[in-house]
Amino acid sequence: MADGSWTKSVFSDMVAEVGWDPDTEELTVRFKKNGVTWAYKGFDEGTADLLSRAPSVGSMFLTEIKPFASSARRL
Repeated sequence: MADGSWTKSVFSDMVAEVGWDPDTEELTVRFKKNGVTWAYKGFDEGTADLLSRAPSVGSMFLTEIKPFASSARRL
């Protein structure tokens, strides 16, 4: 992975963008319905990259990210 933060647009009915912030070590997710971005702790950049490329970003978020986040905050 490259150094620095990144954000990628994704094809999903639920999620607009997935990103990574190395300064805070947070995976970021911007939702389509309300345009709000949330930051999730407890994941590495590789997981953020996998989420951004998942065949179903929404399903992966609901099963692999949300239940296991050590903390979440609205940005």
